[in-house]
Formats: sequence, C-alpha cells, structure tokens
Amino acid sequence: MLIGIVGAPNSGKSTFFRAVTLTEAEIANYPFTTIKPNQGVGYATSECPCRKLGVSCSPQNSRCLNGTRMIPVKLLDVAGLVPGAHEGKGMGNQFLNDLSRASGLIHVLDASGRTDSEGKPSEGWDPAKTVKFLEYEIDEWISGIVSRALSKVKKASETQKIPLERLLSQQLSGLSVKEEHIKEALSRSGPEEHGFASEIRRLSKPMLVAANKIDMPSAKENLPKLGDAIPCSAEAELALRNAERQGLINYIPGSPGFEVRGDLTPEQSRALEFIHERVLKPYGSTGVQKAINTLVFGKLNMITVYPVSDIGKLSDSSGNVLPDAYLVPKGTTLREFAYMIHTDIGDSFIGGLDIEKRRIGADYLLRDGDVVEILARR
Repeated sequence: MLIGIVGAPNSGKSTFFRAVTLTEAEIANYPFTTIKPNQGVGYATSECPCRKLGVSCSPQNSRCLNGTRMIPVKLLDVAGLVPGAHEGKGMGNQFLNDLSRASGLIHVLDASGRTDSEGKPSEGWDPAKTVKFLEYEIDEWISGIVSRALSKVKKASETQKIPLERLLSQQLSGLSVKEEHIKEALSRSGPEEHGFASEIRRLSKPMLVAANKIDMPSAKENLPKLGDAIPCSAEAELALRNAERQGLINYIPGSPGFEVRGDLTPEQSRALEFIHERVLKPYGSTGVQKAINTLVFGKLNMITVYPVSDIGKLSDSSGNVLPDAYLVPKGTTLREFAYMIHTDIGDSFIGGLDIEKRRIGADYLLRDGDVVEILARR
C-alpha cells in the first residue's frame, strides 16, 4: 500500500511525513522544498490480538507496542502543488505523476489560514479554498489522462462489443484504477471527462484532509469549515516522536498522552506542556496517527489479519507467536488471502482453521483481527 502526502507549499507536509517516518526530509519555509519525492515507511495501528489471547507476541513484519500492532505502510511526500500544476506550473505534472501508484491521499492543510494556496504568507485565508483547488488540480490531471484513454478505446468498445470499463481499466492501470472503479464512476457521472475524472479520483484515490497547525487559534476557528477533516499538529507529533527516541518520554503514536521518564530541561518541559495543553488535551491526540488510520481503515476499508502456521500455538514454523499482520481489503476471502501471502500457497490451498480451530472454507470472509491457519496440500 502506498499513501501519497499532498498539499500546497508550506502546509507542513514534510513535517507530517518526517513525524510519521522519522526520516530526514528537508523542512524549510519556502515553496518546493521537496524537489524529489521523499519515500518512507509509516505505520497503521490497530489492537494486537496478543492481549485478548493472553500471549506474548513476536512480530516479524510489524511491531507491537503495549498491545498496539504497528503495520508498515509506504508513504510518499511530493512537492507542494500550486494552482495550474496540471498545466505544468510549479513543479507541475512531474509530481502529479508521482501519485499515480498511490492507493489513497492525505492532504496536509494549513488550517490556520496563514498561507494561501500557493504557499505564500497570508492572513485570514480560507483553507477550504485550498481544499477545493487541490482536488481540482488532481481531477484535471486525471481528466487529461482519461481524455487520451477514451479517445483510444471508445471506437474499439463500440465495434468490438467490449465493455468500455474493461478497455478503460487497461488504459488506466498505471493509475492503479480498477475496472470496478470505472464501472461505478460511469454509473455516477457518465463519460463526461471532468465529472468522470472526479469520480475516478474519489473511488481509486480517496483523500483525507489533515487540518494541520491546529494548535493555532485561527486553525481551531477554521475547523468547522473543513467538514470531516482530522485536526492535527505535525510539529507536536514530531516533537513527541523525537523525545521518545531520545529516551525522554514513553509515547505511542496516536496516544492521548505521554509519560516522562528522563531528565528534562526547563525548555523541554515547557514544550511538552504546550503540546499537552494546546493539542493532546483538547483533541485527544496529535491527529497524525489518526489521519493515517482513518484513511487506511476508514476510507480504504482495510482490515488486519494474522496468518499463522500452527493455530494451536499461534505461531509460524519457527515458533514466532502472531508473527505477521496483513492489511487486506474488507470482503477478502480466505482463498484470496492465501494468494496474497504467496502464489504457491494459493495454488495448493485446501481450506483453513480459525482461532477456535474450526474448519473454514475458501469463501470465508475475513474479519478484522482474525487469526487464521491456512491449510495447503503438501
């Protein structure tokens, strides 16, 4: 899974990215700081079954912190988009094209209204305008691709009696657009290019708005204008993650608080108190982890599944307990999951066992938190 981090310049995108991944993305207060897309690994978090099952887990493809399973997801931080980006303005199509493989997008927005849609200093800017402009730019970029694709396949669809969605899905495969996305988009808007492109974007690359800089009073005032945006403070999250890494506090991303465990300077104490009073106390977290989780488990409709080799021991063949956590789309069957793990396992699949050691079949619909053993011919 790849999540694209998008937004206007100076919105706090790179701070958000660095807070999530702890990579050294360049952060500066001028447009196009991100000249090349930054790539890193963040985590979607969910409750690990270890506590409920009363076992000590030994994760291999993920992490577990005090019962919170942290499942890796790839993140891509692209340069700030400006009005006219789809026409080549700013860094232009180069960075829109970087988003082609993304499963979903997080729009990091300066909710304070202190920067406009071009990333320039402003007072009283309406951040809702930035949301509309960014959606428009991405829609126009997709619209251009769709227009070229339609010109190639329309006639073939009519003369060869092949469904338009099938031919279009082949043309748009580079955008990670599936046939069902196209079918649904056509039913909602028809092939009218901009409306169709807009539906394609909503279906194939759902976007969540992270209302950044929420510690500023003006951001709090603007929040009601932003619909279901997640209030967040990327700077607060980065400060907490760095303090945790330095051994000054115990902190789990997404938590409503932290525990001091090191000697703090007066300046550090004041900074942490500010974060507690202005961010954690009123909003319940910094919002950064909540934004990722809401996109992954909400808008992308994913669930977490734990495959094991021995359901009795809850382990893999090496004895690691609850070793792997997989993010899969809700509605995935057991057989489909077997193929996700490895083609050979899918080809030799004969069934499975659930946590109660009951047999489950190929069409069993996996549920969030399921622990399953997949049975295969040897």
